[in-house]
This record gives sequence, C-alpha cells and structure tokens, in this order.
Amino acid sequence: MSVTTLPVRRVPVTPGHRVTAGDGITAATGATVSDGTTAGGGYEVVGGSGLLAAAAGVVEQRDVCIVTDTNVGPIHGPALAAALEDAGKRVTVLRVPAGEASKSLATWGELIADVARTGLGRDGAGRVVREAEIRDVHRLRRRIGHEAVRLGRGQVEDRARTGLGRDGAVVARGGGVVGDLAGFVAASYLRGVAFYQYPTSLLAMVDASVGGKTGLDLPEGKNLVGAFWQPRGVVADVATLASLPEREFRQGTVELVKHGYLRDPELLTVVGPRWHPSADSDLLSEAVARSVAVKAAVVAADERETGERAHLNLGHTLAHALEAATGLALQHGDAVAYGLVYAALLGRGRGHDDLVPELLRLVEWLDPAPLPYVSFEDLAPYIARDKKAVGGAARFVLLRSLGDPYLAADVGTDEQRAAYAALKELVA
Repeated sequence: MSVTTLPVRRVPVTPGHRVTAGDGITAATGATVSDGTTAGGGYEVVGGSGLLAAAAGVVEQRDVCIVTDTNVGPIHGPALAAALEDAGKRVTVLRVPAGEASKSLATWGELIADVARTGLGRDGAGRVVREAEIRDVHRLRRRIGHEAVRLGRGQVEDRARTGLGRDGAVVARGGGVVGDLAGFVAASYLRGVAFYQYPTSLLAMVDASVGGKTGLDLPEGKNLVGAFWQPRGVVADVATLASLPEREFRQGTVELVKHGYLRDPELLTVVGPRWHPSADSDLLSEAVARSVAVKAAVVAADERETGERAHLNLGHTLAHALEAATGLALQHGDAVAYGLVYAALLGRGRGHDDLVPELLRLVEWLDPAPLPYVSFEDLAPYIARDKKAVGGAARFVLLRSLGDPYLAADVGTDEQRAAYAALKELVA
C-alpha cells in the first residue's frame, strides 16, 4: 500500500529499530511492528488531517467489518464505509453501545456472534449493513438474525459456513473502548483475522490504537481478558478530533503528557490555550506523531510487555484500581491523572526528583471529577491483581527524573498507603 502523496506523518515501530522523537515529527517517516499477525513483517501508523480518502488504500482486504459505537458511528462511520465501498470493498457495520461498559465478555460474545451472522468468514463480510439501520448491538442481532432467516440458506449463512480464505478484516472506528473490543474480536474470531485501527479520539490516537493490546474488563479489574493482536495499519486523522467534546479531548491529553514524562519533554508544552479539539491541524498532527513515536519505541523494544513496555503503565496501577473499585464511574483520563500524581508522590518519598507540583498543574487544567471516596483498603485488592504484579506483590512504574522511568518491585503497603493519604490531601 502507498499513501506517500499525502501530507502525512508516519512513525516506525520495527523490532530492533531505535525510534527517536524525530521519527514522529518529520513528514514521511514511517512505522512497523512485527508479529505473526502482520503481513510483510509490520504495519504503518499514519497521522495527519483529511486522510479519509486514503482509507481504502490502507485496508488490503476486500471484505470488511467495521466496528463502531453509538456515539461515533453516526458521525464518522458512514464516510469510512462509503470510502471503502467506493473502492470495491464489501462492508458490514456493527455498532455497540458507547462507553467502557461495552468492554465486557457479554458484549464481546454478542458482537462476535454478530460477526458470524454477517458472514465474516475468514474471507470477510457477506453483505452491507447500513449504519443508520443499527441502534444497538441487541437490535443488530435481531436484525441480522432476521435477514439470515429471510435469506434461508443464502449468502449470509453460506459464507459463515464455508470458511473461505482468511482475507477478511475487522476495522475499529472509534475510541479506545472500540479499539480494545474490536481488536479482541479480530484476535479471537476464527483464531484471528486481519485488524485495522481508525481512531477518532485523542486517547486512542496517541495510545490505545498502537501496540497491539486488546482487552476486556472483568468485575475483578480492568483489561484482565485480552490478547496481543497487532493491527495491520493505523490511520489517525486529526480532523475527526473537531467533533470530540473538550472534556474527552482533555482525557486523551493525559496519556500524551504521560509519554512526555517517559521520553519526550516537548510533549509537556502542548497544554495551553492553543491546545483544543479544533486546534491547528499541524499542531495536532505533530503532537500525535511525537506521542506515537514514544509508544512505538517502547513497543519495538518489548512487544509482549516482558520488561520495558511496562513503563507505559506509568500512573495506571492506581488508575485501574480506582476505575475498578468505583465500577468505572471515574473516566480513564481522570484516573490516570490521579495515578500520575500518586506515582510522583511515591517517587518523591524515595528521594527522586519532585514532579508533584507540575503534575498537580496538569490535574488543575484537566479539572477532573473528584477523587472518589474510596479507602486504601478498598483499593488494595485491585492493586494486588494489577497485570504488573508478580506473586501477588504490586509493582509500580516510577520516575527517578523526567525521562528516567523504572519498575519498582519493593513498594511496601505502608509506602503505598502513605502516598494515597497524601494524594487525597493534595486534591481535596
């Protein structure tokens, strides 16, 4: 595939390639991640404005199932479906209810059954379902089921039954929830079909769409079910951010700032009056590219999270515990912002550089929901079940200084409790 005629930014994520911030800034830089799911050894992360025209060129498969949600679907779904259809693709659009609650085993089960009903065998979708016809996943199931009955042993059922060549694709069109859910559908349906990411939120562009993580939540914690399943392409069109509410945009900014603390301090300068969903496209594109370059560098070095990739969880140990303990009442960006301050408090207590004051300024800018009234004892079981934990012992990503993260395995319970008490006092 080639989109070199477009004013795009591309970020390389090749195993063994040492990605620098500069890779994410200059036009026509590129990116690949390798694993068994990717054709030709990798994929590109393409960012810029007005990239929809190139959508069909990125998706190589003829048969495509777009997964979106009830918020994004009516705004950004039809144009993508039309672009793919104009290129001769056969397109099915499946829409799930918007929100973190859709990252569940129940929704995954319903969605993957709908994929089967549409006839997305290993060669893709059997028919076109217009997005405007779909209201939620339950109505969709009834509709697809009705169509299959009406067709008898026709196209839909035949294609689902015959299991033709594995050249269909699942395309995520939405934010991080849609990407995580659709990615796990792609990874688990028929033991894996091609997957593409077309993120529409800042959080998904700078974080969730890159790196191949897919996941579902359980009552016991976030992202406890999932798989590593690399997309074959990611297209981050910053023009879609203009439809994003300011609050959602700020939620994504927290992840971008996190990447700044990990590797690229220039990202810390974006927060200000010029930074908003309708900001200059060059500013948005450059920031997204720089942020992706940070994640790309880490993923290239440690795709399966056996070491360095855990650094991307800076702030997330407490964040995921807060989300789980409150039944996902706290938005992810808010939770991560509190988690970043918490990690800085743990670091300060160990004599590391004091990053607490500047992170509190981030919290002030974000204007998050209040820190939930949850005791440390309520959070402790979720912290112990964090994916970074080893032998039931929590591990935290801390910063010795800006750009110098490490994984601390010796953070005791008393240390954790004291930092949480300090956090509550600071943000009260």
